[in-house]
Amino acid sequence: MTTPAWDAEYDVVVVGAGAGGMAAALTAKIEGCSVLLVEKTDRVGGSTAVSGGAVWAPLNAQSARVGHPDTFEKAWTYMRNTVGDAAPAGMQQAFLRQGAGMVDYFEKNTAVRLVARSYSPDYYPDRDGAALGGRSLDPAMFDGRELGPKFKELRDPLPEFMVLGGMMITMTDAKHLLAVTRSFTSWREGVKLVLRYFSDRLRGYHRGTRVVLGNALAARLFKSVIDRGIPYWLDTPLQKLHLVDGAVAGVALLHEGKATNVKARRGVVVATGGFPWSEALRGEQYPQPTGPWSMSPQDNRGEGIALARDAGAVMGQGHTNPAFWAPVSILERADGTVVRYPHLVWDRAKPGLMAVNGAGRRFVNESTSYHEFVRGMYRSHETVPTLPAYLVCDHDFMEKWGMGLALPGGRPRDHLLKAGYLHKAETLRALGDALGIDGAALEASAARFNAQAEQGRDDDFGKGSTEYNRYLGDAEHAPNACLGALRKAPFYAVKVYAGDIGTAVGIACNEQAQALDAAGRPIPGLYMAGNDMHSVMGGEYPAPGITLGPALTFGWIAGRQLAQAAVNNDRSTSGHP
Repeated sequence: MTTPAWDAEYDVVVVGAGAGGMAAALTAKIEGCSVLLVEKTDRVGGSTAVSGGAVWAPLNAQSARVGHPDTFEKAWTYMRNTVGDAAPAGMQQAFLRQGAGMVDYFEKNTAVRLVARSYSPDYYPDRDGAALGGRSLDPAMFDGRELGPKFKELRDPLPEFMVLGGMMITMTDAKHLLAVTRSFTSWREGVKLVLRYFSDRLRGYHRGTRVVLGNALAARLFKSVIDRGIPYWLDTPLQKLHLVDGAVAGVALLHEGKATNVKARRGVVVATGGFPWSEALRGEQYPQPTGPWSMSPQDNRGEGIALARDAGAVMGQGHTNPAFWAPVSILERADGTVVRYPHLVWDRAKPGLMAVNGAGRRFVNESTSYHEFVRGMYRSHETVPTLPAYLVCDHDFMEKWGMGLALPGGRPRDHLLKAGYLHKAETLRALGDALGIDGAALEASAARFNAQAEQGRDDDFGKGSTEYNRYLGDAEHAPNACLGALRKAPFYAVKVYAGDIGTAVGIACNEQAQALDAAGRPIPGLYMAGNDMHSVMGGEYPAPGITLGPALTFGWIAGRQLAQAAVNNDRSTSGHP
């Protein structure tokens, strides 16, 4: 193809300012490349900024320090027992062998700080090779004031991860806030949180500057991008990958309203967040039925993947699931806006919540991972309507834990009832009838569920039977931290749909993060990261953080590969060996 007229030149162009993209940009810059980072939206952070922020990185240096020494053999055994052949073995091994180095590299060279969890079971703790902690890390809390006026350029977290209109909280924070009247420690922590938040708002910040979860990871990466002087262009969508002599030589962008061609002397990294909001690609890749139920930013429409395919790259194969699933409840407001709530780790595992299908019968272990929960929905839907499914609880559960957007502690819920998000009835039979399911069957399901709660053992689906289940349950509830009866009226229900937190299907790549063509050959100059890369987990979900761990790792690998290409080129042109 003819070489375009270049408007600007860099060694590396990175498309997408999420974890994978910023990791690649930072690494290439640190290793000596000139780098341009472009983002099609007006905010930095992508899916990372609205995520829970966990990073799965087995073998990291902190594992032993938090009481969970790890080995490659143990981690590899777990990968084989969860991912198996759903992803190429070479890609899985590359992730395991490189992930710990990635953590150390960013700790040494950037503002990224990750803290290993002392107790956080892998999602299948009963399988050989599983660990009960150490492998998943959380980003350390970040002070948004360090970004100065650029704090407004960081994508805001999901409103559901904030309280009081803009204060971010973790699970630990939420527990303190719910217990402020019962514990001095919780009262003290709650007061500190609220005072800090109101101080921020009085100083003119649009939200609280105490940044946690995935927003903290995005903020720390963004701070590093700024500190390293990497130019970044917002509101700049990718239009085309320029091919010259069979290699990706640069990009066509729409920047400040003008068509702009930027040469990438070493290569381009595409990390635009996958395709959860592409109706066409969902129809091609997702099981049916599917719908607009993703928790990813709605800008993630698969343009990066589509343009990589136009350049000769192909989609990966062999995966077991096209997305990383999560049950999602949906509130449609009177003004037409839609709120989606991901039922990840707060309500489903607690004692006193039961999930049923369209026949009013249980179909899954409610405490299982969000990914497995939706897999259970699709399996059940093959014989009984289960899309949507229904989460059901009683008065006591609602007041203690809440459910989805319905908050605990007597907080207002009439607006949710009026909108049809929350359903309420004085009996389970009446609740079922109101939902359009068999009320008698729902009543019978609850009776069986209650009997099993009394004995502390779920013989049907094993709720509370694994370390991971109990980790998310109520440690103070006996005899089973996850099993409790539904007895006290009124009873409540929320519909949940087969949502996702991102796509698992992407462009096939090799261990160097290079995009592959139909013959399995790397396309010169084209690298992928994040959800644009075919998942190294093959659509399985072994543990918390298995999207961000590979995103950071393969972004780091791509950046090093591109920097090494520059070193090799410099040597060849200077006459040095």
